[in-house]
Amino acid sequence: RVLFRSMGLFGGGGDSIDVNEAHRRATSGEVILVDVRETHEWTGGHAPMAKHIPLSTVGTSLADLGREGKPIAFICQSGGRSGNACKTAGNAGVSALNVKGGMGAWTRAGLPVAR
Repeated sequence: RVLFRSMGLFGGGGDSIDVNEAHRRATSGEVILVDVRETHEWTGGHAPMAKHIPLSTVGTSLADLGREGKPIAFICQSGGRSGNACKTAGNAGVSALNVKGGMGAWTRAGLPVAR
């Protein structure tokens, strides 16, 4: 398992996972993968198993996501917005992981993308 401790570079903080680990864990159902990008970014290509919840609505969606009892892996384009989503989740007591490198790294790794 590949875990990294974020240095808070983008204001997020907390634990992060690389894209391959995020893909494996989301596919197996170990985590809920949530894409926090805007709708136009989402429609341009996203991880097939991801739920789309723009960053501006993450706070109001945490109660529903938390009911599933699984950690949430947040992803954006590069890791900044997902880091902020992790901070919001952490402040609400929800276990969250930041997908390091975001969809840019996901695409470069050759992982599946839905449109």
